[in-house]
Amino acid sequence: MVKFIKSIFSINLIRHLTPAAEVAVENFEKSGFNWRSLGIDPQFLLRKRLFAGWYMFELRLLHNRGTASSNLYVDSGDGFSEDECFSLNCNSDRIVKRVLFLPSGARALRFDPLNEQGLFSVEHLQLIPLLPRFAHDLMAKRLVARHPKYRKLNKLEALVRWRADAGEQTCHWLDVALHHYGETFSRKCRGVDYQDWIERVERPQLPVEQNAIGTGGPLISIILPTYNTEEGFLRACIDSVLEQTYSNWQLCIADDASSHSQVRECLLSYETLDPRIRVVFRSDNGHISAASNSALELAQGDYIALLDHDDTLSPYALQRVVEEIGNVKDAQLIYTDEDKIDRSGHRFDPHFKPDWNPDLLFSNNYICHFTVLRADLIRKVGGWHSGVEGAQDHDLLLRCLPHLDSNKVVHIPEILYHWRAIEGSTALACDEKSYTSKAGLRSLSNYLESEKLNAKVERGFVPNTYRVQWDLPEKPPLVSLLVPTRDRYDILQPCVDKILSLTDYPNFELLILDNQSSCQKTLQYLNKISVNEKVRICRWDYPFNYSAINNFGVTQANGEIIGLINNDIEPISAGWLTEMVSQACREEIGCVGAKLYYPNDTVQHGGVILGIGGVANHAHKHFGRGEHGYFARLSVVQNLSAVTGACLLLRKSLFEQVGGLDEENLPVAFNDVDLCLKVMEKGYRNLWTPYAELYHHESVSRGADDTFSKKRRMAGETSCMRERWGSLLDRDPAYNPNLTLSHEDFSLA
Repeated sequence: MVKFIKSIFSINLIRHLTPAAEVAVENFEKSGFNWRSLGIDPQFLLRKRLFAGWYMFELRLLHNRGTASSNLYVDSGDGFSEDECFSLNCNSDRIVKRVLFLPSGARALRFDPLNEQGLFSVEHLQLIPLLPRFAHDLMAKRLVARHPKYRKLNKLEALVRWRADAGEQTCHWLDVALHHYGETFSRKCRGVDYQDWIERVERPQLPVEQNAIGTGGPLISIILPTYNTEEGFLRACIDSVLEQTYSNWQLCIADDASSHSQVRECLLSYETLDPRIRVVFRSDNGHISAASNSALELAQGDYIALLDHDDTLSPYALQRVVEEIGNVKDAQLIYTDEDKIDRSGHRFDPHFKPDWNPDLLFSNNYICHFTVLRADLIRKVGGWHSGVEGAQDHDLLLRCLPHLDSNKVVHIPEILYHWRAIEGSTALACDEKSYTSKAGLRSLSNYLESEKLNAKVERGFVPNTYRVQWDLPEKPPLVSLLVPTRDRYDILQPCVDKILSLTDYPNFELLILDNQSSCQKTLQYLNKISVNEKVRICRWDYPFNYSAINNFGVTQANGEIIGLINNDIEPISAGWLTEMVSQACREEIGCVGAKLYYPNDTVQHGGVILGIGGVANHAHKHFGRGEHGYFARLSVVQNLSAVTGACLLLRKSLFEQVGGLDEENLPVAFNDVDLCLKVMEKGYRNLWTPYAELYHHESVSRGADDTFSKKRRMAGETSCMRERWGSLLDRDPAYNPNLTLSHEDFSLA
């Protein structure tokens, strides 16, 4: 593949080299070299128009010097200067490479092979276009490998830290790298945006002083384990509890045998200050689970709130929790959104979470902070367990899971918790503590075993994320893949051939639903492929109606599971169908969707977010294939309200239970979203998995909605969806009201 990319897309600059008129460079082939520099600054102009973007600059220079320094200059409108110069040190025996970014205003390039007199030959001079994600990966790897300051950081954090260290000196290309790296970087770098959001959105919505609640609500016991905490952070933490607008709380502190005497002195001073603060000093260090249990023994409240020793609460955190407890009778679990806070108190990296999302909880502890649980529930499951330190709260939530009623889980979409991000903290870099990932694996494995679930767990794509692989039934069910088509042999043939050749799931049938094809090449292909025992051709001789065609296909299907597959889909890996079927077989799961890419390896579908564009649109659209998206949500299994019908699996019985696709009101658009919402309305969880990857050319066969009749039809379908699902479209439970409905990138609303 790399050789193919080089041969097709690389730009050979040798043929475009033109000696600059004012610089003495002459042909000098008689010496065995092609050129001779007569001055100290030989220059070539590169007469080749280049588009903006990322490139790999490759050079092999033969010369009669030990080491030569070559430079490539970019003219972005103000002439050539040292500010836009890329340097390479060249040995004669190898090709050297450099990643560079050409801005949109680049007018010309200048190549300076030497900075002195000498003989040389330009043997290899190429620019190879790079996908942004690949370019960023290369830069980050180089940074981590070569700079001691950044070696303990992961690649993402290294680039962010480098940019922060550079300050105003930051190179333009690094700004571009951070921008293109997706939300993972922009969350960390666009502090101004978040600060602006705090001022313009958060502050006007804060509770006013007269709405503060006194002692009328339930007692909240806050669990606070401490160990050698920096005194300033510990005081800030406790002060944030003292400053709560809700007063009926109890702070239960368990010090885990701190060796720093100032910790004990600090805690004793606060215990004397306020009778609501109770402290126990452990004689032995037992780690965080043991300390949390010691704090739990002090708790007398109806609810237990979890607070880390160097984090802080919003002044309104307990007030908002108690308000929601009043709204939801017998609430069992309440959690909030959170952000991070640095040493100086600067807030950044807000995490706006979805509502209750069990499969996302299997993938990582997305709930994290601020977590409040019923005290009797925590005691029922035995409190915190030892042996899973680093993932002890995730482990606790998983053990509570079998006892939770989803209607009694409350998510407050407000930033009420500030997670301290300092050196050595997982708040700063998720792989700072490798033992946390091992503990998470252990917790999930214990949960699966205790619930006798046929599944195993492994590490996910991102540190501290996990993949639960569900076993197939002993006899894998027959899957009926429905592929509607009309003509378009050029897209149908690779779709069908790839499904047949690149699917390791053993038990499937492929029903090609032919909607009045007339192209002879297509008809010949259908006749040819019909001899395959897995393939059936079903004729649908009516005007195009996507819903009606697929409803007809379901009546012809023999499988227990139905797969809606567009005719412009191509599998990438053989395990795609196995992954989707393993999820669709779970009793609690409804529709299952896959991760789809455009042919240029950018994301076409990362699940569906309701409300974007008025009805719905695809999450993380146009992100790079190697990007992980907003808090890794592009790389983990999760529950979503809807997934695209371009590649969707569900049980046939469930499809029939909800009445299939709406062929009367939604003949073309949104029928898949409507199907998913009907399934969710019945109490099933829809699911999206990144472990089933396919290419999607997106509606190539049916075309765009660009005629008057198509636009009128689209307006009618939009109106139908708004009337039927309006309230849900305005508040997607798998999204967050603080995130935008104007774009697909999870940026702030």
